[in-house]
Amino acid sequence: NFLLVAFIAVDAIHAFSSSGTNCGHKSTKVYAPSLGSPLRATSNECNDESSPTTKSSTSQTRRTWLQKSASTLLLGSTAAFAPIQPASAAPSNRPVTDASSGDLPELPPEAVRSYLQYRFSLQLAADYYLFDLQSMVSDTDEFGAVSDLVASKGARGGQGGASRIEREYVNPMRIVGLSMPPEYADDIRDTQFAFEKAMSKLTKATNGIRRDLPVEIDASAVPKAQAAWEEGRVAFNSFFTILNTATGLKDELTLMPPAGPNQIKEYGRNIRRYNEFMKKTKLCQNRGGPTLSAAWGQLMVSGYLQDSCGVEPL
Repeated sequence: NFLLVAFIAVDAIHAFSSSGTNCGHKSTKVYAPSLGSPLRATSNECNDESSPTTKSSTSQTRRTWLQKSASTLLLGSTAAFAPIQPASAAPSNRPVTDASSGDLPELPPEAVRSYLQYRFSLQLAADYYLFDLQSMVSDTDEFGAVSDLVASKGARGGQGGASRIEREYVNPMRIVGLSMPPEYADDIRDTQFAFEKAMSKLTKATNGIRRDLPVEIDASAVPKAQAAWEEGRVAFNSFFTILNTATGLKDELTLMPPAGPNQIKEYGRNIRRYNEFMKKTKLCQNRGGPTLSAAWGQLMVSGYLQDSCGVEPL
């Protein structure tokens, strides 16, 4: 496209400069004593031999031709600078979930609002449970980080903040369950209690074991932690199954497959995109959230920083 635009522009300039004139080439021999041979010098002689009538018709023809060339040039430049849509940017066949999707119109407004608000964060919590927490419960060096997941942070005056397990798992399960109709609320509450029980077992299995503490580790610590993780996986999958049934959106929330060599493939979620999302989210938090990140974004012109708070959902 760029070559086409350049060719049209050069052709237009040449035609404009040569229209209406008769140019001939005149060759003259010049003798150069230092070289011992004649040199051929070429010069252009242009004589305008057109009559007034011919000049008028030539001017009219030139104007028409330039108008057409300008239109072609404009179309060529527009095509050249038009954004190229990659193959991956093709619209997905899966429709966007909203309040009119599936059986959501039949649910109470509070249930619809809660589901649409927490469905993405719940799926992201499942990603963390499978991609990160599963490997952490198999490594005794990570038991300290596992214990921190259920520890209250920022305690003031004897009252601590909610732990990560409470913020990302238990509280959304409780809020969604309380907004659902009774036929689904009771089952959701049971899955919530089962998940909390599994996390309690995980805490007991990893309590007191840290990388920097020289303590004797019980041989059954890792198997107990893995069993507690599996119990929590089953409870969280049951919660997802109830939501998929209540909303009428089959496979809207992806269940976590059991441990195995093909677990990631069966899960179907992209672990690379998950890692990139978590990395950019962490950068956004370190910059003070989306508000302060806008000020940091002014440094993007230098190329040293990237906007990490405008991350698209997975």
